[in-house]
Amino acid sequence: MNDLQAAKAVVRAFYADLDAPDANLEAALIRHTSPDYLWRGFHPFNEMTEAAEVARQFWAPLRKSLTSLQRREDIFFAGRNQMDDFQGIWVVSMGHLMGLFDAPFVNIPPTGKIAMLRYCEFHRVEDGKIAQTAMYFDLPHLMAQAGVIAFPGQTAAQLVQPGPMTHDGLLFEAQPDHEGEATLAVINRMIGELGQWDNTLSLEDELRQTWCEDMLWWGPTGIGATYTIERYARQHSGPFRAAFSDRSRTGHTARLAEGAYGGFAGWPNFTARLTGDFMGRTATNERGEFRVIDIYRRSGDKLAENWIFIDLLHFWKGQGYDVLQQLSDGTLT
Repeated sequence: MNDLQAAKAVVRAFYADLDAPDANLEAALIRHTSPDYLWRGFHPFNEMTEAAEVARQFWAPLRKSLTSLQRREDIFFAGRNQMDDFQGIWVVSMGHLMGLFDAPFVNIPPTGKIAMLRYCEFHRVEDGKIAQTAMYFDLPHLMAQAGVIAFPGQTAAQLVQPGPMTHDGLLFEAQPDHEGEATLAVINRMIGELGQWDNTLSLEDELRQTWCEDMLWWGPTGIGATYTIERYARQHSGPFRAAFSDRSRTGHTARLAEGAYGGFAGWPNFTARLTGDFMGRTATNERGEFRVIDIYRRSGDKLAENWIFIDLLHFWKGQGYDVLQQLSDGTLT
C-alpha cells in the first residue's frame, strides 16, 4: 500500500468509528488523532486543540440535532501538499451530513424533517494518525432549510448541491500520478490568472483560460450556485470584484490533487476590504477574512466544476453583522 492509500485507510477507519450509530465520539476522536491534534471549523466553532473538545463542542451537539446522521460522501481523494513542498499528506472528504433535524443547532430551529449540512474536511495524516483537520460547513445552508434566510440578497441559486456530474468523485483506489499532476497544474494556473484580479482581459475571457464554458460553480448559501461562464461572471464573480478592493495575496494551508479532483484550504485564504455593497448589505470599508475551501473537478485541461465553502458567518461578524447572535436574540427570522 502506498502512502496515499495508507492515509486514506486511516481516514476511512476514523469515519467508520465516528459515524457508527452508537459511536463513543470522544473515544473515536482520541483513537484516530495525534496528541497535538489541531481542528479548525467555521464560526462559531473556530479552533480547538483537543480531540475530546471537538467531540463535546461540535460532534455531540450535531448528532443530537441531526438524529440518525448519515455521511453522504460525494468526493474523496488524497494528495501531497504543495504548500510544504509535497511533504505532508492530506485526505479530503466532501458531501453532506444528513439527518432528521430534531433539535436546535447553534440556535437554528429544528424542522423534524430531513436536513443536509454541506461539509468538506481536509485531514493531514501523519504516522498513522490524523494530526490536523479543516472541517468547513455551510451553516447558512442549514438555516435556509429551516426557513431562516440570513442573506436575502443572494444573486445565484439556492439548492441542495449534488456531487460531480461524472459520479466518479470517490477515489478509494490509487490514481495515476500524471492525472493528479494535471489537475494541480490547472488549479495553479487558475490561481495565478484569476486570484489577484490584475488581468487586462475581460472577466469572461479570464475565466475561459482555465474554465470550461459550461462550468458549474457550487457556491455557499448567501451567494448561491451558478452555471456557465457568462452567468458565473454575472451572478458571482463580477459582483464580488465590484464589492471588494485591497485584496491580499492568496495563502493556503493545503493545496493538493489526485486524479481529476483537487482543492485547497486556507485559514484565512485572503483578506479584502468591503468597499461596495455585497450580498444585500452595504459597504463597511472594513477589511475582512475569507476562510475558504475550494474543491475542483478537471475535465481535459480545464476546470469543469467547483464546490466552495466560505465562512460567511465569520466574515460578516467581522463587518458588524452577527447572524448567530441575531438568531439567538430573535431578531433574525
